[in-house]
Amino acid sequence: MMTRIILLSVFVLTGFISISAQGVKGLFDKVSNAVSPSSGNLSNDDIISGLKEALRVGTDSSSKKLSKLDGFFGDAAVKVLMPEEAKKVERTLRNIGMGSMVDKAVLSMNRAAEDAASGVGTIFWDAIKSMSIKDGVQILRGGDFAATEYLRSVTTTELTEKFRPVIEASLVKMDATKYWKDLFTTYNRFSASQVNTDLTAYVTERALSGLFYKISLEEQKIRKDPAAQVTGILKKVFGGK
Repeated sequence: MMTRIILLSVFVLTGFISISAQGVKGLFDKVSNAVSPSSGNLSNDDIISGLKEALRVGTDSSSKKLSKLDGFFGDAAVKVLMPEEAKKVERTLRNIGMGSMVDKAVLSMNRAAEDAASGVGTIFWDAIKSMSIKDGVQILRGGDFAATEYLRSVTTTELTEKFRPVIEASLVKMDATKYWKDLFTTYNRFSASQVNTDLTAYVTERALSGLFYKISLEEQKIRKDPAAQVTGILKKVFGGK
């Protein structure tokens, strides 16, 4: 009887150990999968290089598209329209037959954004270089726009400071400042209340929003479309996702 009990105990204990081992292995596999960047063949350097390359390709492609003629003006998703503070000005002038003046102001703002977009690559690249390994792993495992959102969160203030003078120069170059002044000078002849809108700040914000929007679309393509993985490191990092 005692022998049977001992044998039964050994059997149960052996089974318990086997099940427990499988459970621990399963847990280990889950943890490994959670922290492993992809199939286990990627190093931290691969992750960072791949994400930096994705953002480099995304910002370069986006800035080239937006810097072309009608890059902003011809794209409803990013077109720079009159700011909310100036909508009353726009309605008033259009109502009195001066819509062409408003159209020129809108066109010049978009031309300024297009002109400035051509010089944004270096500004973005300087910001991309500082990405950490921790940031990289989180971004790789994030959603379709995780890298773009990271870039937006850590660079918006600095980018705005650097991009503002570029926009300001472009506004002058494209006569947007002149059209803006003409617009409000004309409006003030018909209205006692004046609208004070910082044109440079407004166009800077809208131009950067448009750039980030386009970069997010490029990131999504790189993550999902093999045809968009145009370099070896992009294929290695995103090809198995």
